[in-house]
Amino acid sequence: MKVLLAKTAGFCYGVRRAVSMAEEAAQKGKVYLLGHITHNEDVIRRLEDMGAVTIQTPEDAPEGSTVLIRAHGEPDETYRRLEARGCNVLDATCPNVARIHTLVREAEQQGRIPVVVGEREHPEILGIIGCTRNGIAVSGGEELAEILARNPDFREKSLTIVSQTTAIRDNFEKTVETTKKQCTDAVFFDTICGATSRRQAEALELASQCDGMIVLGDGKSSNTRRLTQLCASRCPLVVQADRWDNLDQKKFLHVKTLGITAGASTPAWIIKEVYSNMSDENMEIEQSFAEMLENSIKSINTGDKVTGTIIGITPTEVQVELPGVKYPGTIPLSELSDDPNVKPEDIVKVGDEIEASVVLVSDRDSEIRLSKKRLEVAKNWEAITEAVENKTAMEGTITEENKGGLVAMVRGIRVFIPASQSGKPRGADLKEMVGTKVQLRITEVNRGRKRVVGSIREAQNAARAIAAAEVWANIEVGKHYNGTVKSLTSYGAFVDIGGVDGMVHISELSWSRIKNPAEVVSVGDPVDVYVLSFDPEKKKISLGMKDHSKEPWTVFTSTYQVGDIANVRIVNLKEFGAFAEIVPGVDGLIHISQLSTERVAKPGDVVKVGDHIDAKIIAVDADNKKVSLSVRAAKEAAPAAEPEAAPAEEA
Repeated sequence: MKVLLAKTAGFCYGVRRAVSMAEEAAQKGKVYLLGHITHNEDVIRRLEDMGAVTIQTPEDAPEGSTVLIRAHGEPDETYRRLEARGCNVLDATCPNVARIHTLVREAEQQGRIPVVVGEREHPEILGIIGCTRNGIAVSGGEELAEILARNPDFREKSLTIVSQTTAIRDNFEKTVETTKKQCTDAVFFDTICGATSRRQAEALELASQCDGMIVLGDGKSSNTRRLTQLCASRCPLVVQADRWDNLDQKKFLHVKTLGITAGASTPAWIIKEVYSNMSDENMEIEQSFAEMLENSIKSINTGDKVTGTIIGITPTEVQVELPGVKYPGTIPLSELSDDPNVKPEDIVKVGDEIEASVVLVSDRDSEIRLSKKRLEVAKNWEAITEAVENKTAMEGTITEENKGGLVAMVRGIRVFIPASQSGKPRGADLKEMVGTKVQLRITEVNRGRKRVVGSIREAQNAARAIAAAEVWANIEVGKHYNGTVKSLTSYGAFVDIGGVDGMVHISELSWSRIKNPAEVVSVGDPVDVYVLSFDPEKKKISLGMKDHSKEPWTVFTSTYQVGDIANVRIVNLKEFGAFAEIVPGVDGLIHISQLSTERVAKPGDVVKVGDHIDAKIIAVDADNKKVSLSVRAAKEAAPAAEPEAAPAEEA
């Protein structure tokens, strides 16, 4: 027979925490346990032997005594009754249950009706309902549907739906579906314990692999009953027992593969007892329980990296269940995030897996303090060190400017960037970079001195080299690029087309006649350019920027014809006349005889470069693309002004 043991078996965090608190309290003096601390007689007897006393009501506790609230939690009224008796309350309510108490209280403050899905008479449900004035408990979707059917007005109410921590997930999800169909205003909180979900999922998977299952736990335990029910849906033979003495071994004589799981109230020694008796040296065993038990109480040390599951969230800390560790760890909010305004639930949720660094281990106080931030810092130092070795770029945010350069935060680590490595020209105002995100290379790391030096310029050069290689690999005549003007000269503009600079000659900048590139573009302008020619060996690229869809002669002929009057700009003067721009790229000649209706000695007596005047198109030479203009003809064609009316005589 092959024996398989579920990984998640035995005490859950809430029960283990409550038992641990009871043991510590009993060692210091007499403690009264309000209700059975767990559904296991062996655990209760052990605590009683230590001096703990189980009571059923607050009035059973002597005045001024120490009373422990079990993991199930209690109604608000119970706390008031204990306070009235002057009792010292040790609250071992499971954090997951305490969160539900908060949710239902908030629901009522908002005018909503709390609805709890679970076993109506279960102590946990009684405690939750006891935190409300008008909360109700339902077993599932069918019961809630009946309530809604009997009370049509209830459908219009605002409902807040929560679940017992040990509820079957499928049942809760069906309840959610039912409520959504019938209620106009309902909100839902999945409050099933993450450990419970894992335990149930593992039990289902294990039962599917076995032809016999043992579920260890007290029959009064809701958790145990659910495990039994789930296993029975997958395995033909399922036996539930609270310990080895009450187990009928004969039922498993013909079982080939046996699975063992245990409820949240079952201590490890009972699991070990059953496992050991069902296994012998001749049986195929997947893992010895002795080894597993030893691992389950393994020690951890300060500085260790651990992975656990979030099982509880409070306003000030997060509780983490650590596999193989006898008590849970806590992450204070200050060690969870750098943001002082953030709430724990904004970052994590119950059931999430989380990595952390061990900050403190105290067996005396049953305390393990963890830090997510410190682990991230350690990882970040490793990443920065690797970035130096691999020469990879990292993203940082510039946080300040100082005399020597800039300071950037890279993954929470301070990086100094000398001014010469800022990627800016000498003398540039570096304050403008504060608050911006940049890519940089880490050039020096001294973890002992916490000194890190970086270079934006090296990252830019590396990125530019990669981009340049991409450009040269794919360049071709006529290909368009979105570029940026890098610099201007008297003969043109240099444009960065992504790691490579190309030259746009002044003649290719515009169809208009220009004397300086600055008339068309400025440094930093985004421009659309295309390749005219390139030489890979000399690394030279000639670019064009003129829009060929606006070819000047085509624009002119589609806009004007002989006889039209155009407003033109004088661009050049000669002895025989003046040249005027009709459209960018097309000039016309105004002969000296056509500059005025009067005789003109020289063109400069009538017009100057830059003047805008009206001229008539008197001839077009399409073959040679030449145009003749006349100012005189334009004036002669203008309608004569009407004479002003004579002023009326006074009467």
